[in-house]
Amino acid sequence: MAKIGVFDSGYGGLTILDAIRKKLPQYDYLYLGDNARAPYGTHSFDVIYRYTLQAVKYLIEQDCALVILACNTASAKALRTIQQHDLPLINKSRAQKVNVLGVIRPTVEAVPTITKTGHVGILATPATVSSESYVLELEKIAPELTIVQHACPMWVPLIEAGEHNEPGAKYFIGKYLREILAKDPQIDTLVLGCTHYPLMKERIDNWLEFRHELDESEFPQPTDSPKVTTIAQGELEADSLADYLKRHPEYREQLSQGGTCTYLTTENADRFSQSASNFLSAPICAKTIQLGD
Repeated sequence: MAKIGVFDSGYGGLTILDAIRKKLPQYDYLYLGDNARAPYGTHSFDVIYRYTLQAVKYLIEQDCALVILACNTASAKALRTIQQHDLPLINKSRAQKVNVLGVIRPTVEAVPTITKTGHVGILATPATVSSESYVLELEKIAPELTIVQHACPMWVPLIEAGEHNEPGAKYFIGKYLREILAKDPQIDTLVLGCTHYPLMKERIDNWLEFRHELDESEFPQPTDSPKVTTIAQGELEADSLADYLKRHPEYREQLSQGGTCTYLTTENADRFSQSASNFLSAPICAKTIQLGD
């Protein structure tokens, strides 16, 4: 029987895995973090595609019927090519088909149902912002929306260093939120377009709620600006996967239901296990594997 594979270049995909397992605890999962080659966002399209394809092929070789790219960079820059070019070739040699899904589409589909002003902000890594994947997908399904993107280059390093809950992180939380709201004060929906960012969601929401009371004389916020809702990807991806499995019994029927989860990494297993345990608030034990040459 097959498993559900979840892939990320780093640790952020663990927030997606956690939400999926809460929604669909009965299935068996295999998580793979390519931490030795992270971050992907600094690489070219060709490198991101090659690294992502290597991970996808590895997970399929480990009997994963579905692979979730729980990484916005991989979803933005490699998913479509893998789906259109590589999957047909892979499936030709298999008795049962496999598929690869991303995290951007489920998030995008939720946005029009949440925004009331029609003004939406995308907070993401520089690589995801430069790909314009959220903008392009939103324009397809809701062209009437006004969309503003903003890169937050310091948020991922803070989270991976375990500093996101420390007092010093407050500066960078406020900095990027001020900057995107200054671009468009009518934004009422902020997409957290990186799988790391949900770990800061409580602090982001707290800043947004009390921003008018802060001493922000250098960056004043209009007092008539709308209440802002933040969208994290985990629950949306979990709901989307549950719906996908209902609509596609050919994949659901392949999946084993032991409720297990195995963790793989391309870096030191002990280091990954310690950091991943912090992301999941539960102890885990990982195994090191090698991807590529």
